[in-house]
Amino acid sequence: MSIILRSVLSTQCPAMGDPRPPMVIFAGQSHPAIAEDIAGHVGVKLGDILVHNLTSTETEVKLQESIRGKEVYIIQSGSKKVNNDVFEMLTMVYACKTSSARKIVAVIPYLPYSKQCRMRRRACITSKLIAKMMCNAGINHLITMDLHQREIHGFFDCSVDNLRSSPFLLQYILDNITNYRECVMVAKNPSSTRRVSSYAERLRVNFAVIHGELKEEREIDGRTSPPPTPLIGGNSGILPVVTPATFACSFPTPIPPYQQKIKPSLSLVGSVKDKIAILLDDIIDDVEPWCLLAGFLKEQGALKVYAMATHGILSGNALQIINSSPSLDQVIITNTVPLSDGLALCPKIHVVDVSKMFAEAIRRIHNGESMSALFTNITQD
Repeated sequence: MSIILRSVLSTQCPAMGDPRPPMVIFAGQSHPAIAEDIAGHVGVKLGDILVHNLTSTETEVKLQESIRGKEVYIIQSGSKKVNNDVFEMLTMVYACKTSSARKIVAVIPYLPYSKQCRMRRRACITSKLIAKMMCNAGINHLITMDLHQREIHGFFDCSVDNLRSSPFLLQYILDNITNYRECVMVAKNPSSTRRVSSYAERLRVNFAVIHGELKEEREIDGRTSPPPTPLIGGNSGILPVVTPATFACSFPTPIPPYQQKIKPSLSLVGSVKDKIAILLDDIIDDVEPWCLLAGFLKEQGALKVYAMATHGILSGNALQIINSSPSLDQVIITNTVPLSDGLALCPKIHVVDVSKMFAEAIRRIHNGESMSALFTNITQD
């Protein structure tokens, strides 16, 4: 079924002597709502682009206007149809590149596959593959928000602006939690400590860290694989005998075996007794671990438990789990990811609009202004 999406088109021609090229903003199918909001904040009118799936499920993109020599912004966030979103973005970028766009800026509020940014055992760094595909398709600049790891910057062969949602989330705490001084920011695992401590310092409150059995299972990467064992029978083609529990080594002194990690029981570093605990992370996908951690914090004496994250993917039956959870009192997310139609049936979820940040980034890039102001002393105004 064909869907005609309204892209964003600025004034047709720049003023005499204005070195800036005309601006065009196109919206993909993944999250048209935030594209409309960004366009409204930028103050531009809508143009036309045709993005649809053929009967064979192939993606087809047709530009309905000339973009030759123009500065193009393509807004496409990740959603639950992540693979379709990625290829749709690539197709749109390549269509603009082959139509002689002067500059192509990808605006991706939630970068898909950003969690797969570390080497795992016999796996690959998929986020680097996504970055290479986007750069090869033709993007010159990337605008995103709260990357899972800042090192993802290095995967792109173009400029990257990693915007922050913290001003909006902090403002939500100030406006909606009257006794926010009694809050404790809680890291759901040790790897989130840096983000949580940053929030705690800005709010002038304490923070705590949860450590224990709810850590990720796949902590062992490929570097711990045993070295290859020698062939039995020399080069006669006989397959080697591999003993996983030992290291085959030809050195006089054997290599010490890798000590397997044994997860301790769940523990809390810090105190949440008689406090409001705010669990903080960048992504909420599977909500069951969040509910279990909320129950653990209630056992530690927390009065209320809030979950806060930038990207609310909320896969599966997340809304039903949140509604039925007696421990999780509130979930605060931003609108970087398209929200489910049943969100109105889950009063515990509160959404913070961050479209103004993307609109300001687009305005500054188009006008050639510094982006540093978006990372220092940011307010919602």
